[in-house]
Amino acid sequence: MFALLFPVGVLIAASLLVLSAISSHFLFLQIVWIALGVGILLLFLYIDWRAIFNSRWIIWGFYIISFLLMLFALLAAPVIRNTRSWIVFGPFTLQPVELMKVALILVYANYFSRRHVAVARWRNIITSFLFFLAPAAVAVKMPDLGSAVIFFSIWFGFLLLSGLPPRRTFAALAIFILAAGFIWAYVLKDYHRARIVGFFDPQANSLGINYSLTQSKIAIGSAGFWGKGYRQGMQTQLGFLSEPSEDFIFAALIEEWGLFGGILVVGAFLLLIFQVLRVAALADENFEKFICLGVVMMYGVQFLLNTGSTTGLTPVVGVTFPFLSYGGSSMIANFFMLAVVNSIRRQS
Repeated sequence: MFALLFPVGVLIAASLLVLSAISSHFLFLQIVWIALGVGILLLFLYIDWRAIFNSRWIIWGFYIISFLLMLFALLAAPVIRNTRSWIVFGPFTLQPVELMKVALILVYANYFSRRHVAVARWRNIITSFLFFLAPAAVAVKMPDLGSAVIFFSIWFGFLLLSGLPPRRTFAALAIFILAAGFIWAYVLKDYHRARIVGFFDPQANSLGINYSLTQSKIAIGSAGFWGKGYRQGMQTQLGFLSEPSEDFIFAALIEEWGLFGGILVVGAFLLLIFQVLRVAALADENFEKFICLGVVMMYGVQFLLNTGSTTGLTPVVGVTFPFLSYGGSSMIANFFMLAVVNSIRRQS
């Protein structure tokens, strides 16, 4: 258990350190979310999760509820940061896309563990594609392009891990490319297209669509190996860095704690991924293995998109860094899947 939770502890400690330098309000709420996440982790020590998630009715019920919450957010939620992604409950908010990430992992783990021998059949490929397509379409409409990319990555990752032949893999990718072309032409908003175009020309419009990326690069580039010190980061403390507690928290961390802090956090995250893969290798059943691999995809894609956005390696799509970024829904979702993985480790 220690080997699995130690890297999470490092990430959480880094999160609280960065947030304490940015906002006492965010720091307090993050501690609340972490406490709830630890409660979920402890709860799973005393319940048999397999008795719950081996039921297709429960898994599909969770999927449907998550999808309906996404639809409700799209149709009735207030506009926050130009999106309808959060359902507001007084001082608290719920982001249904985070629930959908968990639901997709459970749905695909159940689906492919029963059909991995026949995964190459077109019926299974197209059916599994529809599972992700519906929530992805709602996410794009919100608009939340980052979550749509994560939904796709979970689906495509499960296809690859299920042993899909190369010919069918390329065909599945072609289906997505056609769908992506339709989304580009008829669904994406102008500023989303501008962000993607700006990714290929990061020096252009540095005060407009590329402003966040420009400030992030300044924060990282001026940090040095040891950083500027606690609450000494000019870009972060003076408000030049956009969303330093969430989307660009990795840049805020490096500005004050330097390359050393960045290496420490990335190392902890890679250790977490290694430990989850180790649990997958030791798991007894395909369903358990698929859950662990789904968690790796969810964590890994979020990590790549978040750090890529801060360094210019990927377009800025607004994705959190697992266990590092501020956010109640994402923290609870990450802890929930960690609790499941830890239960698999204990029972293997």
